[in-house]
Amino acid sequence: MRVKATGLAVLTASALLLTTACGSSGGASDGKAAAPARNGSSAPASARTALQRAALEQGDVPGYQVSADTTAQGRARPRADRERCQPLADVMGDEPNPQARETVNRGLGSQRQLGLAVAASLSTYARPDAERLIRDLRAAVAACPGFKVDLGGTSSTYGRVRARAYRIGGDESVSWSASSTQVNVETPVHIVVVRQGATIVRFMTINLGAPVRGRAPELVEVPREVADKQLEKVRRVLAS
Repeated sequence: MRVKATGLAVLTASALLLTTACGSSGGASDGKAAAPARNGSSAPASARTALQRAALEQGDVPGYQVSADTTAQGRARPRADRERCQPLADVMGDEPNPQARETVNRGLGSQRQLGLAVAASLSTYARPDAERLIRDLRAAVAACPGFKVDLGGTSSTYGRVRARAYRIGGDESVSWSASSTQVNVETPVHIVVVRQGATIVRFMTINLGAPVRGRAPELVEVPREVADKQLEKVRRVLAS
């Protein structure tokens, strides 16, 4: 699958990393997609869960197009080639791991920086499972400088996995950079996972305009305005 790099790219969490990198089927915008509903969801406001209300909506972050939740139901779980790397494979799927009770995904495309796409997702957990997820991710980042992921028979290679400092709110967080390689072209990735109580907030960023064949790509970073707005909304909505 070829993804057209456009400032209006709208990608869900799985499409952001696995579909783009692996070439499997998934959602992407050609720049002509209709804008989503104001609340970022096709469900009536009265039917939305607290987690859905806490997710980013169109208009929350100026300069970004926000997609509705298009999480794929029944999609195969991503599988890493080594068990110790499985938490990194899981976090790139539709939900951070199988222990998630509910997950809401949003895709954001920058209207100002060509090709910059962000996935922001919220997941509810039993608190011990949320705490364990952060620990598992930290251990996996330290143990897996590179790994392969299989998604229903389609594979992708991730390298240059490195812990990365990123100041953000929440009770605790983990941040790392990586690169996805396809046909000798590396695409930079930045992932930040935050625990706020029993809620996991996950951000993933790629720059579809950044890959350069034959040399290491420039780093990308989860936009501060996106991360700050999402965490502020989580605290405000889920605490009420």
